[in-house]
Amino acid sequence: MNRREFLGAAAIQATQPALSAQKRNFIFILIDDLGWRDVGFAGSKFFETPNIDKLAAQGMRFTSAYAASPVDSPSCAGILTGKYPARLGITNSLPGRHEMLYSKLLPPLSKQFLPLEETTIAEELQAIGYATAAIGKWHLGGARYYPEHQGFDLNFAGTDSGAPTSHFYPAWNGNPPIPGASGACLADTLTDAAEAFVHKNSAQPFFLYLAHYGVHIPLEGKAEFVAAFQRKADPKNPQHNAVYAAMVKSVDESVGRMVQRAALEGIADRTVFIFTSGNGGLASAEYKGLAPTSNAPLKAGKGFLFEGGLRVPMFIVWPGGTKPNSTTDVPVIGTDFFRTIAQLAGVVKLKGAPLDGVSLLPLLRKTGAPARSALYWHYPHYSTQGGRPGAAIRLGDWKLIRWYEDDSIEFYNLRNDPGETRNVTVEQEAKARGMLAMLNDWLAKTHPPMPNANPAYDPTLETEGLAAAIQAQLRSGELPPPAGVAFEPALPPAEAPIKPPG
Repeated sequence: MNRREFLGAAAIQATQPALSAQKRNFIFILIDDLGWRDVGFAGSKFFETPNIDKLAAQGMRFTSAYAASPVDSPSCAGILTGKYPARLGITNSLPGRHEMLYSKLLPPLSKQFLPLEETTIAEELQAIGYATAAIGKWHLGGARYYPEHQGFDLNFAGTDSGAPTSHFYPAWNGNPPIPGASGACLADTLTDAAEAFVHKNSAQPFFLYLAHYGVHIPLEGKAEFVAAFQRKADPKNPQHNAVYAAMVKSVDESVGRMVQRAALEGIADRTVFIFTSGNGGLASAEYKGLAPTSNAPLKAGKGFLFEGGLRVPMFIVWPGGTKPNSTTDVPVIGTDFFRTIAQLAGVVKLKGAPLDGVSLLPLLRKTGAPARSALYWHYPHYSTQGGRPGAAIRLGDWKLIRWYEDDSIEFYNLRNDPGETRNVTVEQEAKARGMLAMLNDWLAKTHPPMPNANPAYDPTLETEGLAAAIQAQLRSGELPPPAGVAFEPALPPAEAPIKPPG
């Protein structure tokens, strides 16, 4: 903890009751793949999120909020540790993509787990007497790296899986390995467990990490919701997928239930709500030829280093700390949650330091902006959505993307051009060179895994349509593996499933 953070923590402790008396709780709600405009408070005219919007109005909305990665596993690792995914070596959605055998670059193998030696925010809070629970998606390694080994007293439904078999029981068929009533919706089942945890621990400080599997594919929604949105859908609106809208409605109902639970337990005035998404909305036709959402006017979506893949909806409700209906356009990132939560909880000395994230308390209290130079991203992979390997930096209103395939750059002024439609590298050459130097310096100091040239590169075999077929032929022996290309090592076998609580 530096001097600024120490003084900030001391100021909070001096002006508010002791932790043992105030019992500030945290309900962190993470929605998988929710786009920045998939909620009403961010401008959606099709999706319905009345509970999310009502809760957001009670606190501060962050209009320039970013995920730490354009895909989920690295982003979640950044949230939980306060460190950039590049520093952790977790750079892709686990286990990663295997079939890009003829692409221009050979992507590195992302670390397949969140190392146990890393300190999570749950471990920081557990050490000062907090009850902790991870409910829902984990996707950060096999059983030896599950939440119960990373500072969480309760792990409900968290495995190495990135998506459920189905969002309805019994079709999810053990993925996740939790029971359910016949026809039960997974979002509802996770919320049942979350409410039970809050009820059980309402008399002590708690940290709840509620990470929904929705609105990730498979696209499945409650029949009555789907029918209602089908009647409402307008093909002229870029957002018109009725099934996805039904999924958004289900997670919105979950948020409403958690707010109501805090009120019923009499702890609403000392419970901090944090809401965000793990990455930008899925805007490509990755699932059965359907694009779930549109991030327009932002460019692209999940799996891309453009704004549509990184910008996410976000708000924090801190009773007595944040002014209702407040907003900030100061850029923030998922790694900032660690320091923010730790400082609000009264953690004096962080075990997980050094950290990349900063505390957002100055923004929440309207006393200033966090002291940092820029935001950084490193994504050395080809995404299943079509994204290419690269790195990015945002400094003030400016954003630069460096593409690893040819070391070309794109440079945008986001205030004037949030859709990244006009590359101003030539007009702003000096500024672009300066930011590129900052990005390269960050990469050199962080030492992330990097892609390498592929000796088997063949542009005629690089297309999305051929990649999977080539992989299948290679696996079956119908084609010899190209010289110099090795398959990524196999993952360890699945281990024992999680037992449900109780």
